[in-house]
This record gives sequence, C-alpha cells and structure tokens, in this order.
Amino acid sequence: MRTTLTIDDDVATLLEKEMRRTGQPLKQTVNQLLRSGLQQAATPAKPKPFRVKARKLGLPAKWTSGSVSELIEMLEGPLHR
Repeated sequence: MRTTLTIDDDVATLLEKEMRRTGQPLKQTVNQLLRSGLQQAATPAKPKPFRVKARKLGLPAKWTSGSVSELIEMLEGPLHR
C-alpha cells in the first residue's frame, strides 16, 4: 500500500538514526518499526502484582479487642468527645 505520511521532526530524527544503525532504507526501517510497535500494542503488558507492605503503627499493646472507640479512649482518655 502506498500512502503519504507527515512525520514529526523528532520521529524523523529517530528514523534517520535507526537507518544509519541498521543500514536499511527508509521503507524497510518504517515497516520494521511499525510491525514491532503494532505487535507490542496488541499484547497488553502484565501488571505488577499488588503488594502491601506492613509497618508498625505503635499501637498500645493492651489494645486487643479491635474496637476503634476503645483505642480512641485509651489514647485520648474517657472524655475524648
């Protein structure tokens, strides 16, 4: 297929560098890079697994019930409201 493309200056510079590096003409370089980019776009990247890092909160050792209101009372006193 023949087509006309308008290529941004920065992309043209990268194409020229790739042509010099590989010694291939523009047509082959563009086709190779388009093929590579389209194949990569077709396969979604695998997301990194979600990890939770635990850290010490410095809570009172005597707080064992899990009750938040009890914890607030321990930290701020019985008249915390």
